[in-house]
Amino acid sequence: MNVRHLTFRLLQVYVAVVRSGSVSEAARQLHLTQPTVSQQLKRLSEAVGEPLLVMRQGRLAVTEAGRELYRASREVLGRFDDFQDFLEALRGGERGRFSIALVNTAQYVLPRLLGPYSHAYPDVDVTLHIGNRRQMLTRFERQDDDLYVFSHPPSLAHALAGRFLRNPLVVVAPQGHPMAKRERIAMGELLEERFLLREPGSATRMMFESWLQEHGLSLGPALQMASNEAIRVGVAAGMGLAVLSEHVLPPEHPDIVILPVTDFPIESHWQFIVRRDRRLPHAALGFLRFALGHLDECVEPRFVANELEGLLARLAD
Repeated sequence: MNVRHLTFRLLQVYVAVVRSGSVSEAARQLHLTQPTVSQQLKRLSEAVGEPLLVMRQGRLAVTEAGRELYRASREVLGRFDDFQDFLEALRGGERGRFSIALVNTAQYVLPRLLGPYSHAYPDVDVTLHIGNRRQMLTRFERQDDDLYVFSHPPSLAHALAGRFLRNPLVVVAPQGHPMAKRERIAMGELLEERFLLREPGSATRMMFESWLQEHGLSLGPALQMASNEAIRVGVAAGMGLAVLSEHVLPPEHPDIVILPVTDFPIESHWQFIVRRDRRLPHAALGFLRFALGHLDECVEPRFVANELEGLLARLAD
């Protein structure tokens, strides 16, 4: 058998003839002329090197070689039908894989979106990489991931951004703080107290220090801590005050109070970042489309700032 002369079209024609039992009916189904179908059958028989169909009592009959070729053809064409279904699911974002890199604070919000997404698309594998801003910037520069989540994004010269969630920064104190019942507090009244801070380069710390500079203020004593969770626990234990994303606080936080500081909260936004110079997998696009349509259902509506439609439109250009 000369395999080089076999084509998918020859196999499709042959399967249609065997199924219908008629060259003319197969030609009608395939929108071909009868002479064309006959010519295709001749080419296929020559490629196999054995007769495939014979006339018996005025009807087409399949030879032994023809029966085996019919089984093989159905299997091959069926596998490629499955492959076509796979491609359609892949291109629709219903299967595949992608990775997301997010800064530490975003781990408090993104699972609320990823949970429902994973239930809706169980055939998509999602890998999460979580770290501080410096680590995520390194991953961004190396193009390690498909999507990035920042509240204070890097340079967008080679990237696109889309806001999706408000990230208000609030001043928190231990429950029972003497100023907790005040209607309004000036930040200057708090600066002699110790503040618990993340490491330099943290987006929250950068925004707080920028806010202080804009208002002509500077911090007094401070204690650096490695994580938002450590800071939250430290505040609850009376170690000092802090500026934290409101998302870090659990729905019920009896040990912590948000202080009504003038000009707070500091407004920032979580943003999805996509590099222009990296091909975005269909599954990652599907996730962004899911976020666009379901964000209101996954997080508190007051935090939603959904600008993903614009990001998706730019990605489609």
